[in-house]
Amino acid sequence: MLAINFTPFPNLETERLYLRRVAKEDVNEIFALRSNEETMQYIPRPLVKTEEDAMAHITMMDEKIDNNEGINWAITLKNDSKLIGLIGHYRIKPEHFRAEIGYMLLPEFHGKGIIVEAIKETVKYGFEIMKLHSIEAVIDPENLASEKVLQKCGFVKEAHFKENEYYEGRFLDSVIYSILNKH
Repeated sequence: MLAINFTPFPNLETERLYLRRVAKEDVNEIFALRSNEETMQYIPRPLVKTEEDAMAHITMMDEKIDNNEGINWAITLKNDSKLIGLIGHYRIKPEHFRAEIGYMLLPEFHGKGIIVEAIKETVKYGFEIMKLHSIEAVIDPENLASEKVLQKCGFVKEAHFKENEYYEGRFLDSVIYSILNKH
């Protein structure tokens, strides 16, 4: 079984990005991300309605890091510490050497290759440091932008589940993409 430890917190760097721990000071940006119907369109979770909701989300992310259950990074540009998105390994299954990756980005930063850059670095961390064997991403089949991003990062379609999630009175499909550690 994997021994996962996120202390000290691992900041990551790419050519353009700095991935750091989400802080309480990011509450307005977390609110902007999680209350935005466009960014939340394919995420079957309630929209954040208040600053308190956003702060609760930060607290939840902190607890997962402190308990080594999951890790989230704030996506920032190297020249600006402002949070523009989130990326992380959720639902880590140490007994299977597998984790689920998730990500979101403020709409004004879409289409610039930022998420591809962040995913590649997060996958590298998952394989090299966390010693994962596989990483999955669960997306809405209609989320074609996310599908393209995952394909660009070397993920392959593993499954399409029909109406396997129930949210707000309707059944939703899920598509699973994954990547294996070949090293």
